[in-house]
Amino acid sequence: MKIAKFGGSSLADANQIKKVCDIVLADSDRRIIVVSAPGKRNSDDIKVTDLLIAVAKARLANGTCDEELQKVYDRFESIATDLEIPEIIAEIKDTLKTTAYADYDDEVMYLDSVKAMGEDCNARLVAKYFTSIGHPAVYCNPKEKGLFLEHDALGKARILGESYDNLEELKYEKSLCIFPGFYGYSKDGKIITFSRGGSDITGSILAGAVNADIYENWTDVDNVYAVNPNLVKNPFPITEITYDEMRELAYAGFSVLHEEALYPVYVRGIPVNIKNTNNPSAKGTKIVSKRSHYDSLITGIAGEKNFMTITITKYLMNHETGFLSKLLQIFTEEGVCIEHMPSGIDSVTVIVRNKYVNQEKEEILINRIKNEAGAQLVTVERNLAIVMIVGQAMANSVGIMARAASALSAAGINLKIVNQGASEISMMFGVGAEYCDYAVRALYKELFKV
Repeated sequence: MKIAKFGGSSLADANQIKKVCDIVLADSDRRIIVVSAPGKRNSDDIKVTDLLIAVAKARLANGTCDEELQKVYDRFESIATDLEIPEIIAEIKDTLKTTAYADYDDEVMYLDSVKAMGEDCNARLVAKYFTSIGHPAVYCNPKEKGLFLEHDALGKARILGESYDNLEELKYEKSLCIFPGFYGYSKDGKIITFSRGGSDITGSILAGAVNADIYENWTDVDNVYAVNPNLVKNPFPITEITYDEMRELAYAGFSVLHEEALYPVYVRGIPVNIKNTNNPSAKGTKIVSKRSHYDSLITGIAGEKNFMTITITKYLMNHETGFLSKLLQIFTEEGVCIEHMPSGIDSVTVIVRNKYVNQEKEEILINRIKNEAGAQLVTVERNLAIVMIVGQAMANSVGIMARAASALSAAGINLKIVNQGASEISMMFGVGAEYCDYAVRALYKELFKV
C-alpha cells in the first residue's frame, strides 16, 4: 500500500487535480490520498489558506467576513465548474460559511478551524471528482476516522497514540480514501492544526498507521536538491538521502518536506519518495533508513535565519556541579526550546529561535540566569543565522571543516559559532543573518566545485 500526499501546487486548479487523478489511478497501490488546500496558480496568486486566514481575521475584527469569504467561494467554484461537478459547490459553501460564522470562545482555536477548511473542502471536492469519473472515493473526516491531537507545552499539535489504532482501519476501506491534511481534532471535538505545511505530517501519520510500503510526497520539483534552487542555478540533485540527513536539512530551512513529518515513518522504517506531479515519470528523491549509494561527499547545504544566542559566563563554571541543570531548568520553565549549546570552560552559549524570546522574555531569562544560576555576565545577540552542511559520507572524510571554514573566510564571512554533531553527519556555522544566503552559496561553490 502507498500513501500519496499532494501539496497545494499539485491541486491549485482543475488541470492540476486531473493530473493528480491520473497519477493515483496509474497505480492500484495508491489507496489513501492526502490533500492540501489549493495553492498558487501563478506567482501573483494567493493560496487558499491565506484567503481563509483573511476570512478569520475579518470576522474577529469586524464580526463579518462576507467579502473575504466570497473569494474562497469563487476559488472552489472555479475548480468545481472546470471539473464539471457543480453539485459539490453548495456543500463547500455551506461548510465554509458554517465554520466562518461559528461561535467561538478562543480566537486561536477559531483561526485553526477556519484555516483547516482549505484542506477539508478540497478533500470533499477531489473525492467527488474521482467518483464522477467512475472511481468511487470517500471523503474521510479526521474526527470520524479518529485522528486526535493535543497541544503540547509550546502550543504545537501532537498526535495522541490511540490515533494510530483508529486510522489503521483505513486500509480496509474498499473505495479510495481522500483525507484532508493539516489538521485533526481534540478529544472534545475542536479542530487543531499543525504548523503551515502540516499536510506532510498527516501523510506520514497515515503511512505509519497502515504500515504502508512507501509514503509518496508529491510536489512541484523533480528532486530534493543539494541547495535551495533559488540561491544556485541548476543545483546538484539528491536521489537518495537518509531520514537523519533530511531532518538536519529540514531543520535548517529545506522547504521540500515539513521538519516534523519524518518521525512516524522513521520509527517504522517506511521509505519516503519525493516526486513531481508535473513530471511523474521522474524517479524523485528517496528518503530511507540506510543509503545504498552516495552521489556526492556532501548531501546538502541549507541556511535559516531568525536565531539568537544567549551567552552565559561564570568563572569556574566547569567545576560547579549542577550548573547546566539549573540553566536548563530555567529555559524549561520559561517554555523556551534550546536548539544548540556550544560551550567553553567558563561560558556556554544557548542558541534559540527568536520567536520564543520576545523582549519581555529576554529580560526574565537574563534576571533568572543571574539570580538563580549565579552567572556573572549574560549577553544576547539576535541577528544570527544557522548554516548547516549535511552528509553521512562526511563521517569518514578528512578536511571538510577546513575547506568550509576557508571558503567562508575567503568570502569575508565572520564565524560566530562552529559546532559539529556527535554523529558527524552535520556541521553548523553561526553567521550574521545578513550573510546567510551568501554563506550557503560560498559553501556550495567550494564543496561541490562549481
